[in-house]
Amino acid sequence: MSTCPSDLQRPDATLLARVSQQLRGWAGALGFSQIGVADVDLASAEPGLLAWLQAGFHGQMHYMAAHGLRRARPAELVPGTVRVLSVRADYLPRDTPEDWRDRERTRLSRPDEAVVSVYARGRDYHKVVRHRLQQLSDRIAAEIGPHGHRVFCDSAPVLEVELARRAAIGWRGKHTLLLDRGHGSMFFLGEIYVDLALPVTPVLAGKADEHGPVDVQGSCGSCTACLSACPTQAIVAPYRLDARRCISYLTIEHDGPIPTELRSSMGNRIYGCDDCQLACPWNKYAQVSALPDFDVRAPFVAPTLLALWDWDEATFLHRTEGSAIRRIGHTRWRRNLAIALGNAWRETGDAAIAAALQSAIDAGLDDAVLAEHLAWALAQRA
Repeated sequence: MSTCPSDLQRPDATLLARVSQQLRGWAGALGFSQIGVADVDLASAEPGLLAWLQAGFHGQMHYMAAHGLRRARPAELVPGTVRVLSVRADYLPRDTPEDWRDRERTRLSRPDEAVVSVYARGRDYHKVVRHRLQQLSDRIAAEIGPHGHRVFCDSAPVLEVELARRAAIGWRGKHTLLLDRGHGSMFFLGEIYVDLALPVTPVLAGKADEHGPVDVQGSCGSCTACLSACPTQAIVAPYRLDARRCISYLTIEHDGPIPTELRSSMGNRIYGCDDCQLACPWNKYAQVSALPDFDVRAPFVAPTLLALWDWDEATFLHRTEGSAIRRIGHTRWRRNLAIALGNAWRETGDAAIAAALQSAIDAGLDDAVLAEHLAWALAQRA
């Protein structure tokens, strides 16, 4: 946390209330679609977090267990924190058509196409959101003066969905993502931990909007579309995700061989998965981003598996520069592609796919994991 002023210089309640009234305008000018303020007492969320970790649902994300309850205790992660500012940033590209969900489903049905999660087709959101959060922090400092703060965007042990829920940004859907009645779930979350006692945004039960009454517990009702849509049944119960089965986790976070029993279900998804969000009825209200950063980059407009397979490491690094995809590295990228190619080979019998897989095997591979995935892929139509 940045250097704080002395107690004699602390802003009074009147100034904090005025700043609170201005936050929405400042955040909107930076491309955020909503902002709220949450308290830091997340004690009621701790049992659920512990149960999730004890079940091993975090998989290889060992940092989650290592940080333990600090994720639910903002003042332990950043000493001095008394409030958390939570923001939402929509990420659908600016040219997204109204029937985008139908188009995404069509891409999933074409075995030879390579499907990258919508959020990852533009610039790395970690950089975009953190940079704009810092600009928002600077704007607050200009009004209040120096204060302790730290910005986050999926970059530290932060219980971001719970904080966003408490900041009245939305409710936790049964797929575990945050949902908003006017924006669905196609957005990023970001946080600013501050040592300022800003007024907490009230979460009101019984309020109404253009869609009807709002239940403070959420508006999923009896719908279970997201559970049914998950290709690998990773949503093991409403509000409970086993990351070890989640395609987003497997293609991005998981290092090593992907379980054989899950490979066929991955289809042509090579980086992330949007299936639970495509199925969610609330995403018909998803909004396009105000930021050009999330526009689709040329290599990901309509990529085929074979075209991406041809990328050597230098090409991969060049074409994913400034992208979140670059973080997984070229070898893991090819591991994901090998699975998708194996699934496409099984479904289409395209000789060009078999030739590409065999050529890579014949060239020799230093990585045993990739070699095993290539052998599996080639054997899919044996």
